[in-house]
Amino acid sequence: MDRRELLQVGFSGLLGLGLSRSAHAVPEAKAKRVLMIFLTGAPSHIDTFDPKPDAIEEIRGLFRPIATKVPGIQICEHLPLTAARSDKFAIVRSMTHGVPSHELGTHFLLSGIDALPPGSNHMATRHDWPNYASGLEYAKPRSDGIPNGVLLPTYLNAGYGFSGQNGGVLGAKFDPWHVTSDPNSSGFKAGELQTLGLSVDQFRDREALLKSVDHQQSLMEKVADGKQFSDKHGKAFGLLKSGKLATAFDLTREPVATRDRYGRHLFGQSLLLSRRLLETGVPYVQAHMGSMNNWDTHTGNCEQLKTRLLPPFDLAYSALLDDLDTRGLLSETLVVTVGEFGRTPKMGTDNGGNITGKDGRDHWGGCFFALFAGGGVRGGQVIGKSDKQAAYPAMNPYKPSDLGATVYEALGVDPGREVIDRGGRPMTLNRGTAIKALFS
Repeated sequence: MDRRELLQVGFSGLLGLGLSRSAHAVPEAKAKRVLMIFLTGAPSHIDTFDPKPDAIEEIRGLFRPIATKVPGIQICEHLPLTAARSDKFAIVRSMTHGVPSHELGTHFLLSGIDALPPGSNHMATRHDWPNYASGLEYAKPRSDGIPNGVLLPTYLNAGYGFSGQNGGVLGAKFDPWHVTSDPNSSGFKAGELQTLGLSVDQFRDREALLKSVDHQQSLMEKVADGKQFSDKHGKAFGLLKSGKLATAFDLTREPVATRDRYGRHLFGQSLLLSRRLLETGVPYVQAHMGSMNNWDTHTGNCEQLKTRLLPPFDLAYSALLDDLDTRGLLSETLVVTVGEFGRTPKMGTDNGGNITGKDGRDHWGGCFFALFAGGGVRGGQVIGKSDKQAAYPAMNPYKPSDLGATVYEALGVDPGREVIDRGGRPMTLNRGTAIKALFS
């Protein structure tokens, strides 16, 4: 097994150095687990959860808002199932960071920062800030064979990896496990490591081979992180052979009616798999809703939302909330839904040199939405407010760091704790403030 394969599994660590840990005050966790539903490509906030029916057509779009279960709250007409469950989630309509870039926005939202760290750029490097799963692994390392984080079903990349999906400055030792297979495909089977396509027996064969290679490569003993490398691939082998996660990946164990309720598509089966992983004991699962930049509607914004994007999301999201609630998991699971930014308030507007049609919306970091459900969140409320054009927050602006602090606190991790990067430098994990209004 080469280093690239082990990195994909998420347990390699040729560069991760041992980090010293000190005691930190840990807030009482509001949740036992977090599901991050990341809408890669960024959906239009105006055409989904922040409608502006009184604005001119170029701003309000082609959709009409509909009433939800909660009086006074309206969302898009193409989200009827979600609207019927508005008492289960809160809408934040004043997220903002002002940077209309997929790469940077993804980095910000998936690691809880508001500006690039030194040395970082538009592609994934070891100068990046760590993903939430990596921060959790640093604060609460596990030894039971269950990973602290699983990301699925897409590794976000555009010929280069997007930042915010790994351990970044903490080192590869803290990388989460990436699963890059479509759970809705007929070839998605339990008992196999999907990213490598290996059966348990094949994996054992490679374990024996790796041990032989390690024995001959005595120079690895002199590498500072050699033991970490061994520890990590050992965890990977143990995880696969334990069978616990293999069972979670076996979607055929779910009743047909349940699978149908989520929807027989990438959205639906990814969220169903996420629920199964959370139920198995994985505390952080990150589900990328679709292929790379799936919600990037530069042309045919309303048509794409109406036909390709909102129907599967509506079905899957509503089924997830019902399923978690029925199983008694919703109160213990914080479900966060967000994209990397919003879309231009006025359709057909060029905001950065992108080719955007008259019926499309360009990137817009000035204002966007986030949904929060479960994990102590008081549903049925709208937090924050955008201006009349949904261009900027009119009150209570929240930044990616605030969302990150909310995620960390939900997992019982002090957002402001000190961590040591792979170069031995101290840094503060998160500088935001948790969104307290969600829980009041």
